[in-house]
Amino acid sequence: MYLSTSRAADIAGDTPAPKGPLRAVPGTVFALGLVSLVTDVSAEMVTAVLPLYLMAGLGMSPLAFGALDGLHQGATALLRLAGGRIADRTHRRKLVAGTGYALSAVCKAALLAVTTPWSVAAVLAADRTGKGLRTAPRDALISLSVPPEEQGRAFGVHRALDTAGALLGPLAAFGVLWVAVDGYEAVFTVSCCIAVLGVVMLALFVREAPAPAPAPAAAPPRAPLPPVRTLLRIPGLRRLCLSAAVLGLFTVGDAFLYLLLQRRLDLSAAYFPLLPVGTAAVFLLAALPVGRLADRLGRRRVFLGGHALLLGACLLLLSPVPAGPPLVAGVLALLGLFYAATDGVLMAAAGPLLPAELRTTGLAALQTAQALARFAGSLLFGAAWTLWGPGQALGLAAGGLLLSLAAVAVSGGRRTGRPS
Repeated sequence: MYLSTSRAADIAGDTPAPKGPLRAVPGTVFALGLVSLVTDVSAEMVTAVLPLYLMAGLGMSPLAFGALDGLHQGATALLRLAGGRIADRTHRRKLVAGTGYALSAVCKAALLAVTTPWSVAAVLAADRTGKGLRTAPRDALISLSVPPEEQGRAFGVHRALDTAGALLGPLAAFGVLWVAVDGYEAVFTVSCCIAVLGVVMLALFVREAPAPAPAPAAAPPRAPLPPVRTLLRIPGLRRLCLSAAVLGLFTVGDAFLYLLLQRRLDLSAAYFPLLPVGTAAVFLLAALPVGRLADRLGRRRVFLGGHALLLGACLLLLSPVPAGPPLVAGVLALLGLFYAATDGVLMAAAGPLLPAELRTTGLAALQTAQALARFAGSLLFGAAWTLWGPGQALGLAAGGLLLSLAAVAVSGGRRTGRPS
């Protein structure tokens, strides 16, 4: 990706974009969006081929894949808290995020050296370690760059750029598989090179949020960083963590939904990476409008609505709709809207609740609660698939998601004295 000198200066600074859909978005947000775009091209190249590579290429069972998918979601979740605490304590959020990006780039190269399912699992665990390190500091940099009323918009812009990478990654994987003789190794090699580019862009174009000024000699010393347990006294954060965990337990991973679609369509392995493209395209188009809608209507309402859309995708897969373009378009559109209404919206809802000195730690705690719940959910879904088959597993997940949505909505309505 080429950046002119003048454009690089604009990205590195905090001057808002002068016009268009990115207006009023600080340069830090835009630069982090570009870094995420490049990194997601790399990550989604691997993610797009991983289910078939493991289950068809290496012979992994659905139960084992469910465990691995859960590991991919949440086994390193607790590291998010450590990374968030370090970033808040040192005020070096860019450095902590950069370490995570660099670790993930190294893991893309390591995939070339492993050939068994559980060695792949170990590399993916290390890759998730990198994601766990970088996500909360990156989101804290975004949140600290904008006022509370613009949080949804800022995260919408970032997620739109991030999702552009998620759109391009599967297309790149498809192109590599189409022309390469040894397709999987070629995908991993190209993915590694792109991941390194993302680390370089972060180092060059993202500015660290300024640390608090040191106290004058005559003034009393600055208070130490509040303990993590301080987060437990923030009622709004507690509710968000509980809601994200309850709903995350019944959130079916998109990899499983793509496998179910592939079975319904009898789709060849070469075309499998194209399924995430539809999801990413919808996410890309919807991220900014949905973020702005969340700023106006309420982020919690939009977050719950997103999970209702995921429930719709599950029910559509369970319906007798014939396998064909309408089924594919419906499932992928609903899945893309689910991500647009939940990913950045959840962080935008949490950011204004948290003091600046605990912003990264608080976001990490929320991400950890969600990731651990999704980890457990993936294990349960993989076990249900193995014991009763994919249809029954999806039916149980849809029923659980419906009940959890009702419980969270009723609970939120009682606390606020009005419907959610």
